[in-house]
Amino acid sequence: MDNVFIERLWRSLKYECIYLHVFETGSEVRAGLSKWIGYYNAGRPHSALAGQTPDEAYRANEADKLAA
Repeated sequence: MDNVFIERLWRSLKYECIYLHVFETGSEVRAGLSKWIGYYNAGRPHSALAGQTPDEAYRANEADKLAA
């Protein structure tokens, strides 16, 4: 099951970042990937999380644990 999640992430990364940009150097790749991963976690809503970002879902889950 873990492989499914990794494959989905890798597919999104390729189609939303790597294939859309022309990176000339390794440092450009690193900066581009860092920017995309930040967007993926904090700015991109996920249908599997009811439209929340992973950061929002994680924070809500942590708040639920603290309240219990």
